[in-house]
Amino acid sequence: MINTPAKNMLDFFIVTTSLKSGAIHRFKCFGIGDFSMTSLRQALEKELSAKELKLVPNSFDVVGNIAIFSEFPKELKRKKRKLIGNTLLKLNKNIKTVAIKTGKYSGRYRTPKLKIIAGEKTKETTHTENGVRIKLNVEKCYFSARTGTERLRIAKQIKKGEEVLVMFAGVLPFALIIARHSRAKEIYAVEINAKAYKYGLENIKLNKIKNIKSFKGDVDKILPRTNKKFDRILMPLPKSSDDYLELALSKLKKGGVIHFYTFVNENEFPDAAVKRIKKFCKPKILKITKCGHYAPYTYRVCVDFRPFSLQRKAASGYCCGSASNRPSLTDS
Repeated sequence: MINTPAKNMLDFFIVTTSLKSGAIHRFKCFGIGDFSMTSLRQALEKELSAKELKLVPNSFDVVGNIAIFSEFPKELKRKKRKLIGNTLLKLNKNIKTVAIKTGKYSGRYRTPKLKIIAGEKTKETTHTENGVRIKLNVEKCYFSARTGTERLRIAKQIKKGEEVLVMFAGVLPFALIIARHSRAKEIYAVEINAKAYKYGLENIKLNKIKNIKSFKGDVDKILPRTNKKFDRILMPLPKSSDDYLELALSKLKKGGVIHFYTFVNENEFPDAAVKRIKKFCKPKILKITKCGHYAPYTYRVCVDFRPFSLQRKAASGYCCGSASNRPSLTDS
């Protein structure tokens, strides 16, 4: 068992590895000082029955000052949920709002539905990660605090003078961390969600960043309109990155690197991820990283690779009219 302090002062992780299967189990606890899920249950011992205590969820995420539980058993009714939320607020003064996800990430923008059960009636917060402040509405914008370590991992790979493209950029967590922790020349970010794009612009100003250029719209429509190519391309949309890999390859400089995110069942790791890339190019695999769990036995995976050669389909590239009709990217 390893205790790994996180960058966010609110949380720490307990990571265990099964010696038999090699599977990694990660339990997330939050707080300052002695606070943990254990102390939450202890504080509720006089308020809940033994059966109800067992139903209290084992973990929650913290984004800024908002605590978010993934789910609550139906047996815990509204009053009990409110009691748990208010107890959590008393135990941790840094948390101002407690919410529950009422559905899975869904819709075009992969956003969650949340219900506030205690504290301030707001879903807007400012999250601090690795020296960067990220403002967002946790219901209107997709954001995962769990991938902070992965964002820093990518930033540390970027060399001085690189031009970087972040597809599906959200409220700009990747772009901001790269700007803060690397010497990239320019970081281009494309995001289709208008609300996330607006928060991203605020975050650029909030962090006084000068080398991020943000664009609002669909990558499928924006990127084909430019001849610009990049040293490094990030594709942090694991559910459907395959659909955009051909486009990414067409915008990569010779010798450039792609960070391809996807979901892989543990029984197919890492072959399934590499197989998806080989549909479009012959890759030189630099590294394959497990970035957390998406579901039981399913990992979020990042494949860092450099393409050697393109398959015939990808080699034709994306186009949008003749070269003379392709305008340069301009801020939206």
